[in-house]
Amino acid sequence: ENNNNNNENTKKMEKTKVDDMLISMITPKVLEIEKKFGNNEPLTQEDINTLLLKSQYNHINHLDLKLNEVTETVGGLKTDFKFLEQNVNTKIEKLEYKFEKLEDKFITLEDKMDSKFIALEDKMDSKFIALEDKMDSKFEIFEQKFESFEHKIEATIQKALNKNMMMLVVVIGAFFTLSKAMEIFAK
Repeated sequence: ENNNNNNENTKKMEKTKVDDMLISMITPKVLEIEKKFGNNEPLTQEDINTLLLKSQYNHINHLDLKLNEVTETVGGLKTDFKFLEQNVNTKIEKLEYKFEKLEDKFITLEDKMDSKFIALEDKMDSKFIALEDKMDSKFEIFEQKFESFEHKIEATIQKALNKNMMMLVVVIGAFFTLSKAMEIFAK
């Protein structure tokens, strides 16, 4: 589209048929004036005006050429700018795509971290429950052993008491028998 506009602008800047007609009308008169000037003949005001007009047309044509060059350069710059704009847009799109990918990765990482924390929490909970159960079980075993030990001590004490009582009864019986025997022998 830009190239079409540039070509249209360039065509607009080129000479028109009217320009060509005017120059072709002046050219024979200019040739006459050049002959006059070459022969050192005096020039009339009309001759001078014709030369000035020819000079102005040449100047206008030169300016038209320069304007065409500028137009072509501007057209090239527009094309370069469009290309640069497309490059920038492409790079922006790539950066946006990379940012979206990074954002997706971050969300995925965040989800993984959440699931890992939940799994860790569950694992810790189950370990604490297992430890608590183990401690309860050990405590029950300890209580049972303590009660068994307590019963054994009580039984041992009871046996010792029974044995001591038996011995006391035997000693008292022996003492009583001895004291009766001494009473009998003392009489």
